Amino acid sequence: MEKLSIDIILAKIEKEECFSAVHNDYGFTLKIESYVPYVCAAIHDGHQFRKSLWDNCLHTEYERWYEEDPETKNMIASHPIVIAGCDSRFEYDLNRSPENAIFETAWGKKLWKTPLQEEEKRVSLSKHANFYKVVDALIHKLESKFGASIVYDMHSYNWKRWDRVVPTWNLGTSNLNNERYGALIESWRKRLSQINLPNNIQSSAKINDTFYGNGYFLKYISSNFKNTLVLATEIAKIYCDEYEQIIFPEVVASVEEQLQIQIKQHAECVFEIDSIE
Repeated sequence: MEKLSIDIILAKIEKEECFSAVHNDYGFTLKIESYVPYVCAAIHDGHQFRKSLWDNCLHTEYERWYEEDPETKNMIASHPIVIAGCDSRFEYDLNRSPENAIFETAWGKKLWKTPLQEEEKRVSLSKHANFYKVVDALIHKLESKFGASIVYDMHSYNWKRWDRVVPTWNLGTSNLNNERYGALIESWRKRLSQINLPNNIQSSAKINDTFYGNGYFLKYISSNFKNTLVLATEIAKIYCDEYEQIIFPEVVASVEEQLQIQIKQHAECVFEIDSIE
């Protein structure tokens, strides 16, 4: 993996070069093994939290981890194009607009002892902006090359906090053109429901049952690119103990192995039948 500037990353995408890199601000990674009409994203996978913020933060490391999406990058790591956040959403949230990306409170608790200095905000928002420059260039390239593309937007959620039965997988579609993409959404939901998980974990998949696809990442791509479908896909944290902060590697590996097949087949099916047009 190389360490590259924003200009070099953008130039490589424009020239359709393959590479694996971390941006030089260490805010995100991008791997392109080949130019295919689909992208896998794990924008909340990151846990980094820069040291200049530590003493001012009221949330513990565990509280931050609890609201992040650990292991979501590992679940999609085998695919040809993978973009992932490195920083904690508590530093800045890539799934929120620039105006709302820096939290003052997070999940009902004040985040900072004293208000952040403007320079700290500037650093965070610069990282946010660099990420979206690359997203913009990448989707533009794929739409130009293939006419359309799909983004598998991977997230996770804390299922034990719910007081009812919730699905293993949830697709958020409230900001999509469901009339246009309904068949593709349903075929993805069906594939997720058929995933077999270890440890007798049941696999179910629903649409807009727990979350609704209101993230900025989906909205940004959907509003700027007319032929790209973003599938906001949430897995319940059945792959860890969300209270004890323990990862179950056998479950992560199983999810990765099956998504390696399901994502590829779903994307191939879409473009074989040309149904995204």
